Amino acid sequence: MKKICQSLPFLLAVITTRAQSNYVAILPSDTEQEIVRKAANVVPTPRQLRWQQLELTAFFHFGVNTFTDKEWGDGTEDEKIFNPTKLDANQWIRVCKKAGIKQVILTVRHHDGFCLWPSKYTEHSVKNSPWENGKGDVVKEVAEACKNQNMGFGIYLSPWDRNSKLYGTDAYNDYFVHQLTELLTHYGRIDEVWFDGANGEGPNGKKQVYAFDRWYKVIRTLQPAATIAIMGPDVRWVGTESGYGREQEWSVVPVSALSAETVAKNSQTSVDIKFSGDMTADVLGSREKIRSAKALAWYPAETDVSIRPGWFYHQKEDSEVKSPEKLMDIYYNSVGKNSVLLLNIPPDREGLLSDADVKSLLGWRALRDSIFKDNLVKRSVLQIPASKQDVPLLDDGNVQTGITLKETGGEYIVQLKLDAPRSFNILQLQEEISKGQRVESFVLEGFQGGRWEKITEGSTIGYKRILKFKACTTDQVRLRITSSRLQPTLAEMGLYHSLKN
Repeated sequence: MKKICQSLPFLLAVITTRAQSNYVAILPSDTEQEIVRKAANVVPTPRQLRWQQLELTAFFHFGVNTFTDKEWGDGTEDEKIFNPTKLDANQWIRVCKKAGIKQVILTVRHHDGFCLWPSKYTEHSVKNSPWENGKGDVVKEVAEACKNQNMGFGIYLSPWDRNSKLYGTDAYNDYFVHQLTELLTHYGRIDEVWFDGANGEGPNGKKQVYAFDRWYKVIRTLQPAATIAIMGPDVRWVGTESGYGREQEWSVVPVSALSAETVAKNSQTSVDIKFSGDMTADVLGSREKIRSAKALAWYPAETDVSIRPGWFYHQKEDSEVKSPEKLMDIYYNSVGKNSVLLLNIPPDREGLLSDADVKSLLGWRALRDSIFKDNLVKRSVLQIPASKQDVPLLDDGNVQTGITLKETGGEYIVQLKLDAPRSFNILQLQEEISKGQRVESFVLEGFQGGRWEKITEGSTIGYKRILKFKACTTDQVRLRITSSRLQPTLAEMGLYHSLKN
């Protein structure tokens, strides 16, 4: 599915803030040092933090396109074409769980307007298909499978509806709210609502003016815990469908400012903010970018990609499924670059995840398990900092605990003594982002030949950063954080050896 976020360079959204805020205003009198300090103290909301910790989510593109063999339908499809004779949502979720995925998003309605639930506001839906004699409800089946298997559940409702005669008129936004309300009230907990910027012409030759702010209010009222992405206030699109994120990914980015009066009218835990600007540029939150900002907010990136060349299932692509090794590389460059990976896994015409996709997904999980099973930090003594309580905090698997580092000569140093000379070629770092994202640059060094030698280096860390490099063997390792906006809090550190690096 080719998203059209590129066609909407200006994003206006609503965002929630709290006492330790995900929003801060920049005053005209603020010095660069003060702006940097403010940026260091911007933190995620609870819903943003939960979303970031998912790391891996899945997309299910499924609908009439599955049966027409198209990527984009035009809304004129005969509903009778939809007939997945072996549909098993439990299989979808079971496979995703085995692959280590924590949340799924179903395309409840794509651009063709065909609804996977029996909406009372349109005839273009499963209720007029032969599947389950018109009594079926794909949304219900997936929602229940997620609930039964403790999986997060989200929905994608396309803003564009090529079937609706209302599209391109003011009445369409009412129609959209009616369908959104059905979805948010009939299926239990919704963990994410996902919008793209798809916006073509309607029957009247006009493009729809979407009432995003109105939609957001409906979601916040009916499903207040739901994350709204990516044309939304909680999560932004990384800017590419390749699965590869930025080298420098800041979760704190410039946004439009609010007046003091507007802020005062809101509660202490909720402030409506307007976003503006292109959120797909190469660098969004560097010192250069925030220097001229009017305000800053926590607005993290999602990286999406399909396991196949297309977004819907096409039998001819069964031999083109991404390999476990390719998915591993995507993982390094998405989750490993301070992003959440949204991987599309399209069910086939029978209503099942295909054997080719399942094999690749489970092979990918096996690769991750083999690579990250042995953290050499667990075999080390932490020399700097000196506290004996520090070592467990760096490898306890809890991103809510960490070490707040002390400055030494303008740097922040973590030095480890391994139990013996060990080989490794992967570094994994995590900041405790509930306290902010602060690290701007770092260097990993190994003690060899009587001196410290550089092994690798990087810029931002954020929730998670993974770097691969040529294997190094040493019994002493030093991480130098060479630039940080404020004292960094390191939540996790890992050193691993991958034979498939």
